[in-house]
Amino acid sequence: MSSVKDILIEMKNLSELMVDLAYSSVLFQNKEAAEEVLNLEDRVNSLNYEIKKQSLLASRSVEDAEKLTVLLEVAEAAETIGNAAKDLADLSIKGFEPHPVFKMVMEDSETNIYRMKIETGSDLINKSLGNILLSNRTGMRVISIRRDLTWIYGPNKDTIILEGDVLIVKGTEAGYDILNKLAKNEITLDEI
Repeated sequence: MSSVKDILIEMKNLSELMVDLAYSSVLFQNKEAAEEVLNLEDRVNSLNYEIKKQSLLASRSVEDAEKLTVLLEVAEAAETIGNAAKDLADLSIKGFEPHPVFKMVMEDSETNIYRMKIETGSDLINKSLGNILLSNRTGMRVISIRRDLTWIYGPNKDTIILEGDVLIVKGTEAGYDILNKLAKNEITLDEI
């Protein structure tokens, strides 16, 4: 059984990932990413239930209950964020085309969500995210990886990039340009 702290951390991370995936599902008309948002929403909902249950078990006095109320409100906020991301992803599942204003807003923001495929010969292949230090070198953060028919959410420093992986990344246009060249085997890590 996870601690209340661990559950809150997971809910925060999942709700952030859901928002990123939901935006990318609409921007790229990616139904797979939208479906992953729906799967993650189920996980966030079950974590919210678990935190409520644990809080009830932990509360032994009025003071305990008052302290735990704040944690429950944070958990409820993470679930609300997840529900909003689900609503956004639903647009992609239903086949709605994003309005041109949405694309303009996404293009004008300092950080955007991009997708790229790791091509044959890329210097990124068989390297962990921690070893290649993408965020330091390019300013890009990998938020998820599609590998064949499966997804890796919130990959960590130990996650290995494989040929054919599709990276969903977040960052600046300049960082995207560099990372995309790496993914397409147009430059090597030593060149950046």
